[in-house]
Amino acid sequence: MFSTLDMARDALKYFSRNNSETSHNSEGNHLPARLSAASTKFYRPSAFTRHLALRAVAACLLFAVFSALSATSVGTAQAQNNLKALLVKAREEENSENYGAAERTYKQALALAPEDLETLKRLGILEQTELKFDDSIKLLKQVLAIDPAYPGANFFLGVSYLGKNDFAQSVDSFERELKTPNPHPRSHYYLGLVLQSSGRIEEAISELNQCLTQNPKDADALYELARMHKNASLRSIELLKALDPDSFQLHALMGEIYAEQEHYPEAVKEYQAALAKRPDAQGIHFAIGVAYWAEQQMDLAEKSFHEAWKENPNHAMTNLYLGEIAARDQRFHEALQFLLVAQRGQPNMPQVHVLLGKCYQDGQELEKAKAEFQAAITADPAAAQPHYLLANVYRELRDTRASAAELVQFERLSKLEKEKSSQRLPQN
Repeated sequence: MFSTLDMARDALKYFSRNNSETSHNSEGNHLPARLSAASTKFYRPSAFTRHLALRAVAACLLFAVFSALSATSVGTAQAQNNLKALLVKAREEENSENYGAAERTYKQALALAPEDLETLKRLGILEQTELKFDDSIKLLKQVLAIDPAYPGANFFLGVSYLGKNDFAQSVDSFERELKTPNPHPRSHYYLGLVLQSSGRIEEAISELNQCLTQNPKDADALYELARMHKNASLRSIELLKALDPDSFQLHALMGEIYAEQEHYPEAVKEYQAALAKRPDAQGIHFAIGVAYWAEQQMDLAEKSFHEAWKENPNHAMTNLYLGEIAARDQRFHEALQFLLVAQRGQPNMPQVHVLLGKCYQDGQELEKAKAEFQAAITADPAAAQPHYLLANVYRELRDTRASAAELVQFERLSKLEKEKSSQRLPQN
């Protein structure tokens, strides 16, 4: 079957041959003179005729070329559509965990476009999913040989090297990914894992902190950081034990660990052992006071806080605890002195304002009490207690409307607090 281009080419050859023969015959080499003269007069084309014929052939050629290009474009578009359809099919097969079928589909796509970078990358990721790390590395390197910054290729190459425990190559791949314009969002996280596995803990912590800079709620990064810090703590404890199992440092550290775990009797025991080793150590009396306070042993707590106050009379939290214990015992005048110091160090702490308000209310300084309870509400709008206390102050000030409004707020917030508490209770 002849194409339009073939037909145009034949037309051009025919015209050229005809023109050549006519020119040749006009010389009369093979015809009698009379016939030659008549023939040349009749057959010789004019310049205008030749011009029209050439234009016709040129138009034919142009049409043929355009048709050929159009056919090529249609074929290319069809191939691209087929490729896209295969990639969609492969992704669906991957999602259904039919990895063998997905691999076959990707290879069909590569038969259509052997150097399509996205297909090569996705097949490399699939091989990685199937733990075929060498095959994955080979495919991803093909991608990077063509485009060293192809999106995600260096990242997945690093993951495949990590799968092979080739930490040096893995680190190199993740670092190259991070130099690309839009690095994969998990690059810092996986680089942190590799550095951790390589024993480069400080660098690993730095990379994981980069994850938290990008997403403070990254639970995986937080878990790895906590695990590394925990392991470092355990390692430090073991080293301290090896140095001296009865050292001040070890007892103080164990006291903190027990307190964090809310094992307060054990914490007090360790803190007291630390004080026996170093009686002038600051901060230990305060820690003992907190442990006793948590156990509701207020006499022992107050005694320890007084010892801590002697070490540092301006410590805000020591004064807060002493003020709270005094207010609990209705010793409001004494509590006020401690709480005013606490307020200077912790001006935005709601509990400081609540306790100060109680002291002023007891002394009938109602405007000051109102101001403190309002400050407590500003500091913690979700707390119910300050609204109840403020309602009482308004009642004493004979402002019944304001008192009623605060009671409404108190009831609303109390209900919300109860609902949140019930949600935190274990369900049977």
